[in-house]
Amino acid sequence: MHFAQYYLDCLSQASYLIGDQNTGRAVLVDPRRDIDEYLADAEAAGLRIELVIETHIHADFLSGHLEAARATGAEIAFGAAAETGFPIRRLRDGERIFLGRSGSDPQPRPGAQSGSESGTEPGAESGAEPGAESGAESGAASGTESGSDPAPRSGVTLTVLATPGHTLESICLVIRENPDDDVPFGVLTGDTLFIGDVGRPDLLSAAGHSPQDMAARLYRSLHTKLLALPDATRIFPAHGAGSACGRSISTETSSTLGDQRRLNYALQPMPQDAFVRLVTAEQPATPGYFAHDVALNRDGHPLRDPAPPAPLTLDEALTARDTQGAALLDCRPAADYARAHLAGSLHTSLDTRFAEYAGSVVAPGTPLVLLAASGKEHEARLRLARIGYDRVLGHLPDPAGVLAAAPELTRRSNRLGMADLLDRLPLDPVDGLQVIDVRNPAEYAAGALPGARNIPLAALADRLDELDPARPVILYCRSGNRSLIAAALLEAHGFTDVSDISGGYTDPANPA
Repeated sequence: MHFAQYYLDCLSQASYLIGDQNTGRAVLVDPRRDIDEYLADAEAAGLRIELVIETHIHADFLSGHLEAARATGAEIAFGAAAETGFPIRRLRDGERIFLGRSGSDPQPRPGAQSGSESGTEPGAESGAEPGAESGAESGAASGTESGSDPAPRSGVTLTVLATPGHTLESICLVIRENPDDDVPFGVLTGDTLFIGDVGRPDLLSAAGHSPQDMAARLYRSLHTKLLALPDATRIFPAHGAGSACGRSISTETSSTLGDQRRLNYALQPMPQDAFVRLVTAEQPATPGYFAHDVALNRDGHPLRDPAPPAPLTLDEALTARDTQGAALLDCRPAADYARAHLAGSLHTSLDTRFAEYAGSVVAPGTPLVLLAASGKEHEARLRLARIGYDRVLGHLPDPAGVLAAAPELTRRSNRLGMADLLDRLPLDPVDGLQVIDVRNPAEYAAGALPGARNIPLAALADRLDELDPARPVILYCRSGNRSLIAAALLEAHGFTDVSDISGGYTDPANPA
């Protein structure tokens, strides 16, 4: 068996390539949009990607199922409950996908995968993607069980488990190196089960499904499906630490079911109602782009254009801002941005969770002009494309030189130390100071400055009307990254007296 996990730290996202080395058949699971790495690895291993499987309709990134299907000719598959705007194969609960050989299969191994992302048609519409909707199993390209072939099967086999809870169409994939293995090699758990956590059940609340209803479904999926597998079964989730799809996901990218049964707080023995209360409390705020990505992943989207962003002059950038509503997005390190930046520009550094934070402060569909360190503009565009932010008009080469040549357009961030803030506390309503904690609710609940209000960064753009732009604002987070991003957002919306804590929050009662 060929098994490869691809973990993308900047989005805490995992995708998988699984193949049978005897037949060359392979499936690609939860791919990102930049697919060349998968294609190169498949070709090197002599594998042909015949099926692209999504464990669910993702919210936190724009998946590469359309790009992969166009490049390989593979079918696209989702759980049977999925509703999409393009043809799919529907995978039913209990269905088996055979990548190995039956007794009637010819012995020669199929050829390797060919094609690359650069051979796709940038901007092509998703309606033309390959793949046919099928509610029945077939013995076609994927080797899916048909029931009509009595010949014995051997080799890599995937079994579909319908596991609603995070979303209605969520599935997990149990992997066996041979169909009759008692202990599976592992299980791809998507966003149903993470290492140290479970998938959040509240992302569908706006679509008529309450978090409590989805949490109850998740409880049943965990206890009737996943926890029925042997303890030695390895777990490979779709996300790791830092993802907003869970509350306290581990930094580990794999585990075993036995370890999770012992260590995962959400898998401890408890009745369903207790589980529902537990997993619906203190979930992190969801970035504004999540609903946008759900729609694109469900309905279809143009293929990614891999071309680098075009260089622009300062005058062209300002004209785009004034006539097209473009946002100036400064992608440089925090220290460089704080030292000097264009007035009204937004900020999120490539050194942090760049795409997620950009999707928190920039509305989907907004045209963008990038200010990135020399040679970093292509990376910035790629990472934005991974969340479906494709409207990049261009970039300003040599931002430092541009700023030096236009001092009248340049601003400096007002960054304070923790001691500076403590000098202005205890808070007195008379002085009008607004202290805002932009961390997530669980971080805030664990300890915060007296009198500080919690408005998570992911929610700030939608809650600006709760703040008074005529009064001073001080923002803080854990390290100073999110607070600087928040300060830039406020300044871009006309707040004139904005500061943030450069080193992040330190509990005054326990400075160590």
